Amino acid sequence: MSIDAVRIWLNTHAPEITIIETAQPTATVVQAAEVHGVTPGQICKTLSFKLTDESAILVVMAGDARLDNKKFKTQFGCKAKMLTADDVVLFTGHPVGGVCPFGLPVPLEIYADHSLKQYEVILPAAGSANSAVRLAPARLAELTDAKWIDVTTLPA
Repeated sequence: MSIDAVRIWLNTHAPEITIIETAQPTATVVQAAEVHGVTPGQICKTLSFKLTDESAILVVMAGDARLDNKKFKTQFGCKAKMLTADDVVLFTGHPVGGVCPFGLPVPLEIYADHSLKQYEVILPAAGSANSAVRLAPARLAELTDAKWIDVTTLPA
């Protein structure tokens, strides 16, 4: 089970971080923000993209940010192509809604978008649609060896 892989990974790499599991629905950024008592921007979206037929990357961004296709193409030299739901599970081991940069079955390049830096605390998923962890953006980048990039546009 995906959340178990995250739990094992966190126990090894960051035992101070606890997985929060909720009984309430957190399928959308707005729902998750309400359940966790934070702003929608603090709920992380971890999007998975295919760069080549054999490689995928993860981009963690603020929940209220939108992917900017021009910035993505400038950063990666190709058009943004999201993975299919089946490929998401294949590459990340996590179901859509629970994708996070922790507990991956194979190493992937992880990128953290600058939209996260405006917050002291962010909440990425933890391997299931009703789980999350609380941590600082810098800690997420440190734990996952994420590279900071700018591929989003924030709401006006």
